[in-house]
Amino acid sequence: MQISAAALARMIDATIDGDPEVIITGPARIEEAGSGQITFLANPAYEHHLYETKATAVLVSRDFQPRKPISPTLLRVDNVYETVSGLLQVYQQDEAAQTVRQVSQHAAVDATARLGERVRIGKFTVVSEKAFIGAGTVVLDQVFIGPNVRIGNNCTIYPGARILRDCVVGNNCILHANVVIGADGFGFLPDGEGNNQKVPQVGNVVLEDEVEIGSNTTVDRATMGSTVIRRGVKLDNLIQIGHNVEIGRNTVIAAQAGVAGSTKIGANCRIGGQVGFAGHLTIADGTNIQAQSGIARHIKEPGQALAGSPAFGYRDWIKSSIVFSRLPELYKRVAQLEKILEK
Repeated sequence: MQISAAALARMIDATIDGDPEVIITGPARIEEAGSGQITFLANPAYEHHLYETKATAVLVSRDFQPRKPISPTLLRVDNVYETVSGLLQVYQQDEAAQTVRQVSQHAAVDATARLGERVRIGKFTVVSEKAFIGAGTVVLDQVFIGPNVRIGNNCTIYPGARILRDCVVGNNCILHANVVIGADGFGFLPDGEGNNQKVPQVGNVVLEDEVEIGSNTTVDRATMGSTVIRRGVKLDNLIQIGHNVEIGRNTVIAAQAGVAGSTKIGANCRIGGQVGFAGHLTIADGTNIQAQSGIARHIKEPGQALAGSPAFGYRDWIKSSIVFSRLPELYKRVAQLEKILEK
């Protein structure tokens, strides 16, 4: 995407110091940016790079005052971080759209599938019978979209993703490479001879609007009903979401976490990497869980910070960790005291 500083300023409600006609082609880090690129300065620790950068334009706060002469055009905004986030999203969507400009002749789109306006389909992608893809959605190469799948407007689906039968994806969702939505839940029932018999998984997965799911994450379909990922949820790479799980609005989960079947996680939770949840639990809104914690009980009080395995109060866990690291020393002292008492 090529855009003048003036046009970009109108887009992001910025004021300009410098040449408004310079052309911006893309974003870059301030210490690496070159001609034609835009960067940003939000952290004062990086200010020294501003006087050396070869960037064409720099986003800064409205009250920023440079201490030395500078060459880039400055675009002044109210909140630099928020503006950068929105700008990166625009560039990302434009990049995906440029990659796929139309329905590829190498795609297999069933005659009963319906495509909205401006839908783009990449090479070797399969769109199965009675699937629906909403307006402005970009589906990149080698994606599989199963029968009766519904995908909303303005989504981006990266190469190798699989959305299996009957699943629903809302508007403005992003599914990264090799995501699997709607694989069978892990349901087995031992028979009288000790063999594990598969329980049919006849439900689906529902992703609400503005959900983003990282590469190689899997969300299993429900045994019956739906596995539900609520609006604004962000899942990192390599996460396993079991059948009939529900994740509340705007919850964020880091990589390698696992959620066992039928667990309900509340809204606005922050869950670190490698956290494990047992099944059939309820986790209150606003729960914060430290990385590598194990959750084996209901969390009923909202807003708690937890750590450890099994997890308990974060501050208590910190104190316990200090004591644990001193156990060898404490053991020696106890042994010495026992000898004194014996005498």
